[in-house]
Parts: sequence; C-alpha cells; structure tokens
Amino acid sequence: MELIVARNRADLVKARGEGRVALVPTMGALHEGHRALIREARALAPRVVVSIFVNPLQFGPSEDFSRYPRTLEADLDVCRAEGVRAVFTPAAGEMYQSGRQVSVSSGHMGTIVEGTVRPGHFDGVLTVVLKLFNLVQPDVAVFGQKDAQQLAMIRRMAADLDLPIEIAGIPTVREPDGLAMSSRNRYLSPGERQTALALSRALSAGAAEFTPARIKAAARAVLDGADLALDYLVLVDPATFAEVGESYTGEAVLAVAAKVGSTRLIDNAVLRLS
Repeated sequence: MELIVARNRADLVKARGEGRVALVPTMGALHEGHRALIREARALAPRVVVSIFVNPLQFGPSEDFSRYPRTLEADLDVCRAEGVRAVFTPAAGEMYQSGRQVSVSSGHMGTIVEGTVRPGHFDGVLTVVLKLFNLVQPDVAVFGQKDAQQLAMIRRMAADLDLPIEIAGIPTVREPDGLAMSSRNRYLSPGERQTALALSRALSAGAAEFTPARIKAAARAVLDGADLALDYLVLVDPATFAEVGESYTGEAVLAVAAKVGSTRLIDNAVLRLS
C-alpha cells in the first residue's frame, strides 16, 4: 500500500479512507519509540495515520522550537516501512489560521509538575491534539508512557469532553543502556549522554524501595551525584499527577525532569505501592 502524504484538510479527508483508523500524533524525528507506537496502532486498527507537526503552541519563549529536529524525508521512510496508510504533515498556517482565539485549557492539572516548569505547555498540547482528533476522526489514538502527564491529561480531556476516541498508551521504549528514547537525545554529547543515564538509574533505585519517602530518597541520591540541573522528582497519582502521601497504596508514577547540558529530558517509572 502506497503511503499517502496529506498536507491539508482536503488531502486528509481523501487519505483517511473508510473503516477503523488509529492515529499516532508525533512531532517527527521518528525513532524506535515511535515505531513501537505505530506497531501498536496497526494492532488496533487496519488503517494508521501518523501526524508530523512541530506544534508551536507547546513551546515556551526560551525553549527549542526553532532547533527541534525536523527530518521529514527520513520520517516518511519510517512510516512506509511500518505500513502506515497516511502521514498528515501540515504547515503551521494550516493548523492555526489567522485570528485564532480559542484554545483548550488544561485546568489545574496543567499547572503542576511539568506544568510548573513549562507554564502553558499543556494548553498547547491539548489544543493541537483536539484539533488532530477533529481532523483525522480516529477511533483510537496511541501515545507513549514516557510523556506520562501528557497521556493522563489527554485521557482527562477525552473523558471531560466526551470524545468518542479510545486513548491507548504503551510503555516507554529505551535504548540498550536504559536511556528513554527521545528525539532530543541527539542533542547530547557523548559525555552528556553518560550523565543522562542517571535519570533511568534514579528511577530503578526508587523502584527498589517500598514507601514514598524511601522511593524518592533513593532516586534523589542517584541524581544528587550527577552533573545535571534537576527540575523535579515527584511520586504522583497517575490519574491526577497530585503527589502521593506516605499512606498511599496502588499505582504511582515516579517522574523526573532535568537538564543535561542544554538538553532537557524527562523520564518516569510506573510503580505499585502496597
């Protein structure tokens, strides 16, 4: 099946076709983590649409929008190899028309944890995701657990706005050395990459403990010994991203964000407290 490249709404309507469709929203620079998302999408629906759009609304004024990697031809090759039906790759003017005023508010959940460091980020994420949902009209959309707060917020949006779309998440895909796959990993120098491994080591150290205080202390001990600038280390409820107390039981997310050199990385691990 030949890959269809849709660059506007009219192209997308033709490309979608009939029947069940799975959407994989991305910002491009596709890697093995994205391939895993696409493969999950293919297991959930016979037709897969991948969107490739570097969304300006989710970048703050001091963030890396202008230098975010853009590798469209290589990305299209990945999609062809993975059996994708269509790639939607619009220009910014196609997604955000002149005079746009209405955006999605991420509410309180968008102001905590990652939202504390990146104010307005989740408003931009939810706005573009809702627009993609409206344009593609998928039956299911697939996201990665690496962006755990983003996944939780998209599920919240789907529930709150009664969106008739299944939200599927898949576990974080990692490099052989444990580093979570990210398009931003290419920014790391060899030395910085070694430093970045402290994030996954910290999560592993925390996962070996059994109470919230001990989990966070074990993880922080690893991070304190690394040459990085820590934004946060939190243990949170996976549905609300509120920090959990010492008496908490059930599933929790140990989440970390830090800057290694000039590159900001996030990672997390899903734990079960009893």
